[in-house]
Amino acid sequence: MNYLSVEELAKRYGDKLLFESLNFGISKGQKVALIASNGTGKTTLLRILAGVDVADSGNVVYRNDIKVGYLPQEHGLDESKSVIDAVFSSDLPIMKAVRNYELAVEKGAKGEEFERASAEMERLAAWDYETKARQVLGALDIHEMEQIVGVLSGGQQRRVALAKTLLEEPDFLILDEPTNHLDLDMIEWLENYLVRTNMTLFMVTHDRYYLESVVNEILELEDGQMYKYKGNFSYYLEKRAERDEQEKSSVDKAQNLMRKELDWVRSSPKARTTKSKSRLDRFDDLKDAAKGKRDQQAIKAEVNMERLGGKILELHKVKKAFGEKKILNSFDYIFKRAERVGVVGRNGCGKSTFLELITGKIEPDGGKIVVGETVVYGYYTQDGINLKPGQRVIEAVRDIAEVIPLKGGNKLTAAELLERFNFPRKRHFEHIEKLSGGEKKRLYLCTILMKNPNFLILDEPTNDLDIFTLSALEEYLEQFNGCLIIVSHDRYFMDKLVEHVLWFKGDGTVKDVPGNYTIYKEYLDQEKEKEKQLEAEKKPKTAVVSENPSKEKKKKLGFKEKFELDQLDKEMPGLEARKKELETLLVSGTDDHEQLMAWSSEFAEISDKLDECELRWLELSELE
Repeated sequence: MNYLSVEELAKRYGDKLLFESLNFGISKGQKVALIASNGTGKTTLLRILAGVDVADSGNVVYRNDIKVGYLPQEHGLDESKSVIDAVFSSDLPIMKAVRNYELAVEKGAKGEEFERASAEMERLAAWDYETKARQVLGALDIHEMEQIVGVLSGGQQRRVALAKTLLEEPDFLILDEPTNHLDLDMIEWLENYLVRTNMTLFMVTHDRYYLESVVNEILELEDGQMYKYKGNFSYYLEKRAERDEQEKSSVDKAQNLMRKELDWVRSSPKARTTKSKSRLDRFDDLKDAAKGKRDQQAIKAEVNMERLGGKILELHKVKKAFGEKKILNSFDYIFKRAERVGVVGRNGCGKSTFLELITGKIEPDGGKIVVGETVVYGYYTQDGINLKPGQRVIEAVRDIAEVIPLKGGNKLTAAELLERFNFPRKRHFEHIEKLSGGEKKRLYLCTILMKNPNFLILDEPTNDLDIFTLSALEEYLEQFNGCLIIVSHDRYFMDKLVEHVLWFKGDGTVKDVPGNYTIYKEYLDQEKEKEKQLEAEKKPKTAVVSENPSKEKKKKLGFKEKFELDQLDKEMPGLEARKKELETLLVSGTDDHEQLMAWSSEFAEISDKLDECELRWLELSELE
């Protein structure tokens, strides 16, 4: 069943053509990812499909009655509302039913009004909805439901928007970089959610594990043309390599033909016949074919790294806290030459603070940080490039250096470096503010690497970069001989590059785990299993009723529990009445053996049912 048809779609921004004559379709149940270089129109295409932007020409046609959900890179929430109100602010009947029931409970509605609200919840099977909403928000580390959206951080706001989009349960879900601002636990939770869901999916993501495990088709947008690959990321890589090989073969043939035609053009007389003119036209076509496609993955930055001395970076009994929140508590660590460290931990545990401490941007509360004299930091922050009003691409590079020394005594000009980072000369004088988010990050990365660092610190470097730039960056970092610290939510990136992991546990302690991210995750799972076993062993000894229940944290009844308690109040009197009736019948003295057996069986069932109801009623009453 076809859910979406895109026909002859075209879009241009000023003189820049993003794409034209795009044609593709997505069927029910498909999970499709779009791959393209930064600046080629990925986000624009998603906005057009979501109805937020319009194409210059072409058609976007959805199947009738298809409900479309869209997560943009900007959250789009009403910042004056609370988290729970923002999540439920939708025209969907189920969300209206939940909100109406909540209002009825809040004002103590009785009788017909309450029954009507309850009946609507029952009709739409909405009792589990509030529970599900809290589960989704909890998985995304949003726990204060009454907080106003406007006071949340940008990352928190985007996570609320993601929760809202998922809870709307659209038939067709459009996601633009859904893993941005999520920590590793959240990313894995979302991955499992998307694998399990029946929603049809179309997303842009740089997370290559999502491309491997979530999607079953990949669309690649290159030079305005769409290529389709019926498989996951590994299948795409295989088929893309085959396509590149075929194109290379075509280019080689074109180059051989061009040499022959070039000889003819140079030796041919000035007076042209009709036949000569056709050969000249053919020569122009061959020139284009022989050039081939510029390899966008070939980013090379062979800067001549300064040599590291014996002392690199040492942390002795370092302490840092913000109020009651501890970041580091007497942390000791000595960095060795060519060390490659990953830094992991939940959002807010202090990873970025750690980077600011070692680069001297903030001071520790106690202890000592010693930086070696030969250390030259290259620090890539989440803030991105520092824009100057009206600054052009080439000027951002020249502000650092006109010429960069390379290995072997060679040099690289600012313009040549930009070309190696996929900025052709015709774009060197573009204003930076006109670049896409990913292009700005690529330019920023270029300015960091050209400083000739020997100690690279990368704080979330993969956000908004396309997979071609990521692959090239990985290739560069694999050859990098200096020290490397990476804070990243990109598991694929971490697995390829780091040799051990500093795990910020969130209580001021840091655990050093040898190996890459996958090994760290296995270690973490083992630790959690040990904790469960210890808890299980302790339970029989500690399972004592609290002498002061008022000190225990009470769980608030949800919509489903309130309804369940109300239903128990109605059901239990009937069960009690039937039980008494059966008691009377059983001692009535009847000789009908089969009837006595039936009454006896029913009496046992009613008694068990009543016991269960009474126990559940007591549990819910205590919570209330």
